Amino acid sequence: MKRLWVKVDPYQKKLVTTALESGADAVWVPAGKAAEVKSLGLIQVVAPDGDLVPGQDLQEVSITSQEQEAEVLRLAKLGFVEVSDPDSARTALGVLEKGVDGLVVVSPDPGVIKAIARLVKEASPPVALEVARITALRPLGMGDRVCVDTCSNIGLGEGMLVGNASNSLFLVHAESLENPYVAPRPFRVNAGPVHAYIRVPGNRTKYLGELTAGDEVLVVGHDGRSRSAVVGRAKVESRPLMLILAEAGGREVTTILQNAETIRLTRPNGEAVSIVSLKPGDEVLVALEGGARHFGHKIQETIVEK
Repeated sequence: MKRLWVKVDPYQKKLVTTALESGADAVWVPAGKAAEVKSLGLIQVVAPDGDLVPGQDLQEVSITSQEQEAEVLRLAKLGFVEVSDPDSARTALGVLEKGVDGLVVVSPDPGVIKAIARLVKEASPPVALEVARITALRPLGMGDRVCVDTCSNIGLGEGMLVGNASNSLFLVHAESLENPYVAPRPFRVNAGPVHAYIRVPGNRTKYLGELTAGDEVLVVGHDGRSRSAVVGRAKVESRPLMLILAEAGGREVTTILQNAETIRLTRPNGEAVSIVSLKPGDEVLVALEGGARHFGHKIQETIVEK
């Protein structure tokens, strides 16, 4: 999860309050102001007398153009990146996947602080996707499957990561395509049965059956780019199911989906492929991990899920 610091130098109480209300992770203030910040809210303080001392825990750089990305990348290993407007923040967020830990906002405008805070909090790290080859498909009986309806539209080549095991998830495509059976519903992913895992922000998983309105799920594109989306509703209905088996990374990976033409996985080029047309040898995208998970958090432990 990317972090956001707000630099308030010279000190202004209003800007500190704005930082707190915007969900900042730390406030950077001049010497002698750390105690006052602590009195306004529980937050980490960057100051000569604060929790972190400038010059020892971070490096500063001002971004004014796209051409400066190479310098940002070099300094990323040493600390945060300083930005003063939403455009420079977007530039920095574009290279965060290569090592930048977070942003330091430097602006006297509360509106700018809020705008950059929204950009940071909505950003998600990329997901490493791999190619899996289908080995078998098996019709099953009835089960309770979950449609995840979000408060966002999901585009072509995008979907959600779902699977029988938390460390091997298939990219299930959103219902954003035209088809002769039902109208497109680009806000929806027909994700799978209630027992299945789904990736959510913060590199965590949940069971599909746990999702409720207001939760967040991770929307992932075929290129690995990701973003969070708010769940509007999770619709559970009894439907016929299909088991999908594939091989990826030298191991078997599986998921269960509703047995219907409108349910699609995602090919490496982003094309949606209906599960009823899949054949052994076809390639689809999956996200693999080592280790296992406990209560949705990644852990280093051996767990076999069949």
